[in-house]
Amino acid sequence: MTREEAGPRIAKLIEEINEHNFRYYSQAAPSVSDYEFDMLLEELIRLEKEYPDLAVPDSPSQRVGGTITKSFETVRHRYPMLSLANSYSEAEISEFHNRIVKSLEREPVYVCELKYDGLAISLHYENGLLTRAVTRGDGTQGDDVTANVKTIRSIPLRLTGDFPVYFEIRGEIYYPHESFLILNAEREQEGLPLFANPRNAAAGTIKLQDSAEVARRKLDCWLYYLMGENLPFESHYDSLKAAKEWGFRISNNIAICHNINEVFEFIHDWEHGRHNLPFDIDGIVIKVNRFDQQQLLGFTAKSPRWAIAYKYKAEEAVTRLLSVDFQVGRTGAVSPVANLEPVLLAGTTVKRATLHNEDIIKKLDLHIDDMVVVEKGGEIIPKITSVKHEFRKSDSKAINFLSSCPECNTPLERTEGEAAWYCPNSDGCPPQIKGKLEHFISRKAMNVESLGEGRIEIIFDQGLVKDAADLYDLTFEKLIGLEKMYPATEGMKERKISFREKTVDNILNSLEQSKSTPFPRVLFALGIRYVGETVAKKLAEAFGSIDRLMEASREQLIEVHEIGDRIADSLLSYFSDESHRHMIHRLQQSGLQFVMEQTTEKLSNVLEGKSFVISGVFTAFTRDEAKTLIEQHGGRIVGSISAKTDFILAGDQMGPSKKEKAEKLNIRMIDEQTFRLMIGLENN
Repeated sequence: MTREEAGPRIAKLIEEINEHNFRYYSQAAPSVSDYEFDMLLEELIRLEKEYPDLAVPDSPSQRVGGTITKSFETVRHRYPMLSLANSYSEAEISEFHNRIVKSLEREPVYVCELKYDGLAISLHYENGLLTRAVTRGDGTQGDDVTANVKTIRSIPLRLTGDFPVYFEIRGEIYYPHESFLILNAEREQEGLPLFANPRNAAAGTIKLQDSAEVARRKLDCWLYYLMGENLPFESHYDSLKAAKEWGFRISNNIAICHNINEVFEFIHDWEHGRHNLPFDIDGIVIKVNRFDQQQLLGFTAKSPRWAIAYKYKAEEAVTRLLSVDFQVGRTGAVSPVANLEPVLLAGTTVKRATLHNEDIIKKLDLHIDDMVVVEKGGEIIPKITSVKHEFRKSDSKAINFLSSCPECNTPLERTEGEAAWYCPNSDGCPPQIKGKLEHFISRKAMNVESLGEGRIEIIFDQGLVKDAADLYDLTFEKLIGLEKMYPATEGMKERKISFREKTVDNILNSLEQSKSTPFPRVLFALGIRYVGETVAKKLAEAFGSIDRLMEASREQLIEVHEIGDRIADSLLSYFSDESHRHMIHRLQQSGLQFVMEQTTEKLSNVLEGKSFVISGVFTAFTRDEAKTLIEQHGGRIVGSISAKTDFILAGDQMGPSKKEKAEKLNIRMIDEQTFRLMIGLENN
């Protein structure tokens, strides 16, 4: 496609993708499949990379991220982001209503909305384009997180319809339950601490430096308040209806209430209905509807007088602690889990609750047979919050954390600064070995689907596999006829898993197909602590092969973007183990991919034989786009600065240590304009 043809096609793609986003998020009426949508977006991204000068700031390609933000600019709010006054009883809501009636000398109309449990955000739009997104901060000023917010697909980058030239709209960024559970499962696999609840996860995600990682985590957002000068609306409700027509995601769970009894009815309905929502709310927000009445009522120093939040009390239940199990995960982390007398909580029967770590057990001073208070943390994960000491038996035994692994009896270790205890016997502890094998075959790693459903446990128990390399020595004769009976468990009937002829053929075929899995996923599949999907991809791109990665020094590892001390030390420890190197060598002999594929289309040879280190933040392209451009013109990316490095492509906020090393080695540093001249994207 020529440049002349690409321009109209890019414009058409942007129009179509924006329309599909509007239908999906604002109207809940998608008109194409997810696959069709992804194909349109991929075409747009490809054309923009091919013709970067045709890309526009509000392109839907911004949704995939790629911008690296080393620090977030502090921005003063045009209108202070005040907190709402909280109430926990209907009596307090009645007092609020009486004050409103007294001040207005009439009964107002209220708007009742859900109180989302997330991160408050302020979005600024000029001429229909998203220009800035700012966190609440201290209410007076917050952080500019625009690059990260652009990855949230329910937030429009460009509006449609008849909108004001400038306005601000506020809302709540949150984690849907499904995305939150996936995130914590991934963090558990990588040996990282889990987020306590979706709210904390959302707050942590929106401040990540890599917007591509923010995009991967799939945050969402509800918008709920419009602000600006001379807005053409008389009421809050009318402004939200208009905002929805412009493309904003406005909840349908909003009610006009003409009296206080209708307000209470809304509160009562959602006290139980909230448990069926796919996200967290912690209450109801009540606002005076008319803007002129809001203005008349005014503000206190901390909150508006025309709005209040009714907070639901966390649902609790009291039950007996029967025992505590200690479970060993893939990374060796030992997690205590409380076994409880079954109790109904928030619509489900709770039999187990997390205790997180030793510090929690000590803080609660737990004893066997204690009567404990249980609630759902973030409405998802049951947890013990306190103990009813008055019911404790005189002869009850305190619960002490283990000193040795419950599976292999190896003395536990605890890293300074971490809460968890670990079993260091990573290659000899059965649940760790099985966990590593299950991780290796998982969908996001080697994707050996046929080995799921408990089959890893069977072949491990039979002594057929001790590490990932053993999987590729499996034969039809070794597998055929294996079987195991699994007893009934909660929610699952008794079942038998058998290795029949078709099953064995599927397993062997799936293992053979896995040999074509790209290097970044193979590296992730090894299960190195702290090396998740994103880190594995960065390492694979920086070093190009497992052999170069295994020989990398600590300094070279840290030179890779977002690879810090903890990850570097974990890699060095892993590769220093001769058994790990032997396993990797066997996997290489089996035909697995341990070298990056060269898939970049060659455009010229002007950078042939030249090596580049990329450092800093750029305006004309992302770091990944810079890497692609270098490779398209014959250059090579290296992960660290050495005497053999030819150029450093230096952007803003380049690290001082890199700059100092480059100057010491007399390596030429070029800015992005010079680089564009070198490859012919600009003329002298």
